[in-house]
Amino acid sequence: MPHAQRIALAPALALAALLLVAPTVSLSEDSMRCGSKLISVSDGKDKVRALCGEPTSIDFQGVIRRVPRYEYGYGFSRYQYYGPGVVDMPVEVWTYNFGTSKLLRKLRFVGDELEEIRTDGYGY
Repeated sequence: MPHAQRIALAPALALAALLLVAPTVSLSEDSMRCGSKLISVSDGKDKVRALCGEPTSIDFQGVIRRVPRYEYGYGFSRYQYYGPGVVDMPVEVWTYNFGTSKLLRKLRFVGDELEEIRTDGYGY
């Protein structure tokens, strides 16, 4: 193989090797389907539990400090304001295992609010 072809082929081979060795990357989503029900970021724990059932596991990840946020109004006319002081808010990660043919779902709650939905490797 000529030298020029080897040089052109090297980046492609390096990328292929990197993709084979790279760990599973979890992806962040805005919503998750539980059967025919849909939950979204900013939903509360009660709603998630009512629509998706009990999680497979709950991991307490500590406490973060935040300025409290209050909302009032409905739909597009919803207003937010931030209260005085700082509040310690618990952080929990709920894991839902929907079986070996589906990806694990990890839901991160700060306080009572769903802040992030991530996928992980296949269930067990």
